[in-house]
Amino acid sequence: LLPAGTGRFLGLILSRAWIRPTGPVIDMPVPASFNDITQDPSLENYIGWVWYEKEVLLPLRWLQDDLNTRVVLRFGSAHYYSIVWVNGVQVVEHEGGHLPFEADISSIVQGSPGIPCRITVALNNTLTPHTLPPGSIQYMNDKTRYPKNYFVQNIRFDFFNYAGIHRPVVLYTTPSVYIDDITVTTTSSESVAMVQYQVSVVGSTLYSLSLSLRDQEGKVVATGDGPAGELKVLNPNLWWPYLMHKNPGYRYCLEVKMQAQVNGALLEDVYTLPVGIRTVHVTSTQFLINGRPFYFHGVNKHEDADIRGKGLDWPLVVKDFNLLRWLGANSFRTSHYPYAEEIMDLCDAYGIVVIDECPGVGIKMPESFGNKSLQHHLVVMEELIRRDKNRPSVVMWSVANEPASELPPAAYYFKTVIAHTKALDPSRPVTFVTDANYALDRGAPDVDVICVNSYFSWYHDPGHLEVIPLQLTTQFENWYKTYQKPIIQSEYGADSVPGLHSDPPLMFSEEYQKAMLREYHSVFDKKRKEYVIGELIWNFADFMTNQGTTRVLGNKKGIFTRQRQPKSAAFVLRERYWKIANESSCLPPIIESHTLFLK
Repeated sequence: LLPAGTGRFLGLILSRAWIRPTGPVIDMPVPASFNDITQDPSLENYIGWVWYEKEVLLPLRWLQDDLNTRVVLRFGSAHYYSIVWVNGVQVVEHEGGHLPFEADISSIVQGSPGIPCRITVALNNTLTPHTLPPGSIQYMNDKTRYPKNYFVQNIRFDFFNYAGIHRPVVLYTTPSVYIDDITVTTTSSESVAMVQYQVSVVGSTLYSLSLSLRDQEGKVVATGDGPAGELKVLNPNLWWPYLMHKNPGYRYCLEVKMQAQVNGALLEDVYTLPVGIRTVHVTSTQFLINGRPFYFHGVNKHEDADIRGKGLDWPLVVKDFNLLRWLGANSFRTSHYPYAEEIMDLCDAYGIVVIDECPGVGIKMPESFGNKSLQHHLVVMEELIRRDKNRPSVVMWSVANEPASELPPAAYYFKTVIAHTKALDPSRPVTFVTDANYALDRGAPDVDVICVNSYFSWYHDPGHLEVIPLQLTTQFENWYKTYQKPIIQSEYGADSVPGLHSDPPLMFSEEYQKAMLREYHSVFDKKRKEYVIGELIWNFADFMTNQGTTRVLGNKKGIFTRQRQPKSAAFVLRERYWKIANESSCLPPIIESHTLFLK
C-alpha cells in the first residue's frame, strides 16, 4: 500500500474463516476520508463497519526465510477503530483515529515468494462515551416518525466526523534486531549545548550502538556510543521559531547505528533523527524559548478539505504553510487531534511552534470521566508523546479542548492525565483548553499555562461588539488573579460568509469579522504587556461540520475559505502579526530563489 494507492471499500460480514461480500465493492483512494468520494448520500453520514482490501507483491529479498528480516505494516492513522488481517490472519487492533499503529507480519509473509500479500482492514467510526473523542448512539424509537432501527451518532464537537484511512499505509523492513525507540532532550547555554539521548533496541541484548551528530553542512560535531548518554555541542545553532531568528528551524541530524551478531550474521540498523536544540520554560507571566520571551501569534487549524476530508493532501499542506508564513503566524494548535507526521515535519523545518493536542474534544458527559475513559486517555497520551516527543516545534501538550471541567469528577480526571503526561515527558509544559467559568474549573489548578476560549459578541451577546473590551478584560483579570499563570487566548472569532458585506457591520458579514478581531486585539495589546502570552484565531480556514441550522456548509470562522482564498480578516491579521514580529526585532527569512525540491 502506497500513499497514492487504491484500497478497496467493501460491505462485508466477517465469518470465522472467510469473508462474504454483502454489498457494493467500490474503489477507494488511500489516504482519504470515504465520506465525500462518491455520489451516495448514505455514505456521507455512514456510521459503522467498512472494509478495505488490497493485494500487493512484496520484494523477493523481503521474503527469504532467514529469520533476520522483519517485515512491518504501518498505518499513519485510520478513524476510528481498526482491525487488520494479512492473508486472513489478524495482526493488529487499534483504537483511536489520529495516531499511528503497526504490526510485524514477517511470519505470515515470509516463505511465500511470488504470492500476493492481501491486506484487509475493518474500520468502525462509531463514537461512544468512552472513545476519544466521545460520542453516543441515540436510537429513535418513535415508529410514527422514524424507520425501524433508526439511530443517529451524537457528538459534542463542531467538526465533521470524517472516517477512513486518513494517512499513508506503508510496508517496511528492519533487521530482526532493530532500533525501536530514541528519546532526545536538549539543554543549552550561549556557547555549549548538551543533547541527552536514550536508545531502545529490541531483539537481542547483545549489540553495539554508535551515534554521530551532524550539522546542516554534514560536519560531525559530536559522537557517542551506548544506549544512553549525552553529546556536547560547542557554539550550537539553536532551533528558533519563525520570525524570531534569521535562520529559523535549524536542525542537526543524529545518526544512530546498531550492530548485532545473530546466528553468525552481522545485522545493522541505522536510523537518522532530526534534532533541534532548544529549551522551553514557563514563568508566571512569560513563555520562554531559549530563554527569550515568546508570544504566540498564530492560528487554530483543522485537517479538512474538499473531497478528501481529513485525508493527507501534500499540495494542501504546502499551501497552508505558505499561507501561514505570508500571514506572519509563528504557531498553531493541532485542534482538536494530532495532525499528520508530514505536517509536523514541516513545523520542525520551518520553525512553526506547535501546541500538540490529543483528541480529547467534546468530553462533556459525566460517563466520559470514568475509569474506562481515563485509562484510554492515558494510552492516547502515551502514543502521542512517543510519536512527537523529539520534535522541537512541539513546545506544549494539550490534553483536552473545552471539556466539562466544572464537573466534580473532572478534578481527579485531569490531575491524573496531566501528571501522567508530565511523567512521560518532564521537558514540556502541559495545558488543556477551557471554556469553563474561572471559579468553577476543576482542571485549571494542574495546568502550566491557562488556555481560554471565548466568543464575546458571537455566542454571547451576539451582535454587540461594544461589550468585548469589558468582558475580555474581565476574563483575563479573573483568570490571572485566581491562578497567577500566563494566559493564551486559544480561540476567538466570528463566522463570515465570503462576499457578504454590511456597513455598519452585521453578523456573518466580512466587516463584522474584521470588527470583532480589532476589538479583541485592542485588549490583547494591553494585556500582552502583563501576562497574556498568545492569541490563536479561530479558525485558519472554513471547515466542514455536521448539518445544522447555524451551519451553512460548515463553520465559516476561517480567515481563509475552505479553498484557501483570503477573506478581509486575513489582511487584518496579517498586518497585526507582522507588526508584532517587527516590534520584537524579529528578522524574516530571506528567500533568494524559488528552487523546487520534490518530496
